[in-house]
Amino acid sequence: MISIPNIKNAESPLFFLMAGPCAIEGRDMALRIAEHITSLTERLKIPYIFKGSYRKANRTKIDSFTGIGDEKALKILEEVRNTFGVPVVTDIHESHEAAFAAEYVDVLQIPAFLCRQTELLAAAARTGKAVNVKKGQFLSGASMQFAVEKINEVNPDCPVILTDRGNSFGYGDLVVDYRNLPEMSSFGVPVVMDCTHSLQQPNQASGITGGKPKLIETIAKAAIAVGADGLFIETHFNPAEAKSDGANMLPLDQLEGLLERLVRVREAVM
Repeated sequence: MISIPNIKNAESPLFFLMAGPCAIEGRDMALRIAEHITSLTERLKIPYIFKGSYRKANRTKIDSFTGIGDEKALKILEEVRNTFGVPVVTDIHESHEAAFAAEYVDVLQIPAFLCRQTELLAAAARTGKAVNVKKGQFLSGASMQFAVEKINEVNPDCPVILTDRGNSFGYGDLVVDYRNLPEMSSFGVPVVMDCTHSLQQPNQASGITGGKPKLIETIAKAAIAVGADGLFIETHFNPAEAKSDGANMLPLDQLEGLLERLVRVREAVM
């Protein structure tokens, strides 16, 4: 199990959940989503980490939404943590962001495209916060041992999480190779399946990434069946109106039923 301060239901035999909107679009939306998911996970005894990006640096088009302001968004994440008593995770993109973001959040996330950036990993490790590294779409699960080694070299006590988010399949699609989950688990760290980004359809001619959100449940059930320790799910009240990655997000009103079914899958394979 992950070692993160203040995580609830840490003794639960169930999977843990990282969930929330792709990006922090505003205070009210973040608090409403956090309240909804916190209530669900408390009832189901699922350890929960609220997810929200304070800034989106990796966008295809120059006019894509990138954020509402770094400090403003980070303070909203801090308010979520303090209001609901849950840890929060956000992604960082450059090494100088690590210490700044660490003042507000509990887990620093390394985006998949940046998972080999040595100085970024080192900067995250030096903060003492847990580090969630997304596996690059261009890498095997076995290759992620080097990301773990880089972090451990800088800070042997740093909790590390590895997250699979699919592999590139041609130019405009992704597939999930479930062999990567036990491969990464062999490094002695918790392993997560990103059930939403793994369904992206990148590199579209429009410059806007597509997705197949109807398959979120399929990806999640399969991940639990093969032993994933945690799940990563981006969700929004109305994905069609989301300012980032709406094409592959789960509508928030579908999360409760999905989690209930996933709990039954987990109990069946325990």
